[in-house]
Order: sequence, then C-alpha cells, then structure tokens
Amino acid sequence: MIILITGASHTGKTALAQQLLEKFKYPYLSIDHLKMGLIRSGNTKLTPISEDSDLTAYLWPIVREMIKTAIENEQNLVIEGCYIPFDWQKDFNSEYLESIKYYCLVMSKEYIRNHYADIKRYANIIENRLDDEWCTMESVLEDNAKVLSLAQKHNVNYILIEDKYEISIDS
Repeated sequence: MIILITGASHTGKTALAQQLLEKFKYPYLSIDHLKMGLIRSGNTKLTPISEDSDLTAYLWPIVREMIKTAIENEQNLVIEGCYIPFDWQKDFNSEYLESIKYYCLVMSKEYIRNHYADIKRYANIIENRLDDEWCTMESVLEDNAKVLSLAQKHNVNYILIEDKYEISIDS
C-alpha cells in the first residue's frame, strides 16, 4: 500500500506520516528531504525558495517512479509533501491506482483563525523549520484556501480540518 499525504503547509503532513510509521510500521519519505538532498548535492539549479510549480515539475517524476517501484515490489510506503500534483492519478494505470491511497490535508478558515497559535507551536513537532517567519496567519489562510480550491477542482480526496485536529487513516 502506498499512502500519499499532501496539503497546505503546516497542516501536519509529516506528523501524520510519523503516526502511520508508528502505527503500521510503514516507512515514509518526506519529499522535502528528497528536495533538499537534490539541491544540496548540486543535482539541480532549483533552490528551497524556487516556485512550488517548478519544484513539483522536478520532483514528481522521481517520486512517481519510486511509487511504481514500491508497488511492483509489494512494499508499503507513505510519501508526504506538498509537491504531489493534484492530477497525480493520470500518471498511473488502474493496477497501480489500486495500491495507492491519497489524502490532502486542509484547514478551514475558522480552524486557522481559532488555532493559529497551536499551528505555530506544533510547526516543529517532527522537523526543525529553520526559516518559518513567512508563516503568518494571512499566509496560512491563503495557502489553505488555494489548496482547498485545487482539491475541489480536481475532485481529489481531502480531509478538511474544522473543529479539532483529529485525523485517522487506516491502511
């Protein structure tokens, strides 16, 4: 089983992947780690502040083929990150799609407004964010609104976090 977790920044993608690792013993890949490895090794001219669309265009073909390889070898894997395109399904035939579950995490405006302090407090729960000054309430609201709009436009599975932050995924 492949579990894809994407969504807006600060929605808990990495924390959810860590929970799935602990619950099911499925390893996970952080696309951010892949991104930084490729950037730091000099294998791309892209930078951590490159446009998300450019990073997605560069990273997704690599991640896509890793997914196919894991499925072909009957391996479980959780992949998390914001560089999974909303039209990801077009890259897989039905046999692959049977082995993939996709979840897009989005916070409602009300949740963000009521829990912004918690969002900031939990930002470093799994990984250290070295440069998180850009994370303002306005940027979080904007990012989540954009992701929700794209998720609805592409009719993908999304989890809307509205009242409490409780996400449960079964394999």
